[in-house]
Amino acid sequence: MFQAILNQELNPVKESKISLETEMTSQDTIALSSVEVFSPSLDKYTFGSTIKYISEKDLEIFQGLPLSDFLQQRTGLFLRQYGSGMLSSLTMRGTSAGHNAVFWNGLPINSPSLGQSDFSILPVGGFDHAAIYFGSGGALYGTDAIGGAVHLINKLNFDEGHQVKIASVFGSFGRWNQQVEYSFSGKKLSTRTRIYRNFSENDFLFRNITKMGTPIERQNQVRLEQVGVMQDLAWSVNPKNLISTSIWWNETNREIQPIMGSNTNDFQSDRNLRWVLDYFLFGKNKIWNVKSGLVRDDQTFNGSFNQTIQYFLSGDMDWEINSLWNSKSGIRITEIQGNLSTYQAKESRIELYQSTNFRPSERLSFSVNLRQLVFEGNLAPFTPSIGGEWEVWRNDSHQIHFTSNLARSFKVPTLNDRFWIPGGNPELQSEKSWSGESSLNYLFKKGDFELSQKITVYRMKVDNWIIWLPKGNVWSPENIREVHNSGLEYGLGANQKAGEWDLNMNVNYAKTRAINQTVISKNDRSKGNQLPFTPLHKFQSIIMVGKGTFSTFLNYQRVGERFSGTDGSGRLEPYQLWDVGGNYNWSIRNLDVNLGFQINNLFNTDYMVMPLRAMPGRNYQLNLNVKL
Repeated sequence: MFQAILNQELNPVKESKISLETEMTSQDTIALSSVEVFSPSLDKYTFGSTIKYISEKDLEIFQGLPLSDFLQQRTGLFLRQYGSGMLSSLTMRGTSAGHNAVFWNGLPINSPSLGQSDFSILPVGGFDHAAIYFGSGGALYGTDAIGGAVHLINKLNFDEGHQVKIASVFGSFGRWNQQVEYSFSGKKLSTRTRIYRNFSENDFLFRNITKMGTPIERQNQVRLEQVGVMQDLAWSVNPKNLISTSIWWNETNREIQPIMGSNTNDFQSDRNLRWVLDYFLFGKNKIWNVKSGLVRDDQTFNGSFNQTIQYFLSGDMDWEINSLWNSKSGIRITEIQGNLSTYQAKESRIELYQSTNFRPSERLSFSVNLRQLVFEGNLAPFTPSIGGEWEVWRNDSHQIHFTSNLARSFKVPTLNDRFWIPGGNPELQSEKSWSGESSLNYLFKKGDFELSQKITVYRMKVDNWIIWLPKGNVWSPENIREVHNSGLEYGLGANQKAGEWDLNMNVNYAKTRAINQTVISKNDRSKGNQLPFTPLHKFQSIIMVGKGTFSTFLNYQRVGERFSGTDGSGRLEPYQLWDVGGNYNWSIRNLDVNLGFQINNLFNTDYMVMPLRAMPGRNYQLNLNVKL
């Protein structure tokens, strides 16, 4: 959520510092002289949950690229990519794209008509860092957070003076991305302006398997251009009052990549306006926050215009009752307007939430979260969660933590599900889920060597899953599917300092089973099969070596087989990709320069993420970042 800079006169604020590499849980209260709140306040109420934090440094060489590229290459997550730069939807723990909530500075930005976010039009550079919350988070975040939640966060600093940053990316297939940023911060005021333009001809070579002899062809009808402006402002009125606002305009125009064998000429334009305003009041043991915001999405596809607007107003109080208890109570009101090509709709939502932490000892902590949402007089499923963390053992070199979580989540039917003409079904019920997970965390430190490991097992049941089915000549959605999800996630981080050399290795592995339990018709053979486009296995690792101002990396990912049919038919081959790159930093007086290179798909692998959607072969990228 919002990044606040607190004056040293304020009460100490708990800060979670869990990196993308180590992912170890640390939720201690630390007294700091001058504090930046690097993590959402809800982190305080996530005991037992699995979280990955993505830092500014992690994102550095992906500036100007879509967030989907980073998530696919550097995490254990899988995204369904419909071509290079095309629609990219996230699946977490075997759920669908609409089962993952996405937030920008605390505002939910999933489309209320489609129920999801397109990660290909969320540029890295439109935010400073991110956090990924795995598993059911409905009690903390509301609708859509069945599989998980992604938070995109802007961070402002105080008392740093003037700064200018210029970033450029040059790459294969006509890629040319530029970003300019100016910021100023004093003791009371902090402001930043960011402007970017990302462009790619995207005309890569591919093997057309739909033609005799599978000839090599050049992809056409795939040009894309993206422009955006972001303005951040924070005002520390006095030690007890802080006001912050951010506004983000993002426009993406792209030719839609046709499937192999097709000659379509589709064009899509997305325009997104997001604005948030926060007011913080810091009391002796309490932090009050009032948040308002706007999310407007305009989409034009082949001349057909669709628009949704969401207005938000929320307020909450975070209260440190004593050394054992913390409490957060709040309310969020949402007004939605939908002006779609086939219908118009309005909807009002109100939700109440309550979170409580209890720490009976230094080694034992619990979180209880409750949420109730009402939309247009309909009650969404009541959503509780409970989680705990136990420090099993600790000495000078070893730490072992055990964490566990049990949660319920839900998803309100989208506007399209209920109101699309023809076929919408206003009688749909909310999708709902129960899930549980347990993790074992191990940390070893000795001298200049550090090793962290985390293994998580989970189970989930999703009921009332909405699918669209044919009814004569019209397709209509029904609450008809039940899905059981289970799996295992493993993460490893190792760091070794050897003289002037720094050696790092990180590993992510996910085994995901998402099995349909429902027979839809007499001829339906989908029961007992893995959901379409859901890999059973995904593995990703990266090795980094650095000395002084130079560093290099080797990244590897393997995605297992997927099936396009609900009955296990339409097998998509597994694939593996290698990426290599390096960075060099140097300073000249007040000028800091970072030069980086990257070779993606090093061995020119021919692969598809989705059926008949070509993906690029070997390609190159050069990054130049200047700060003064």
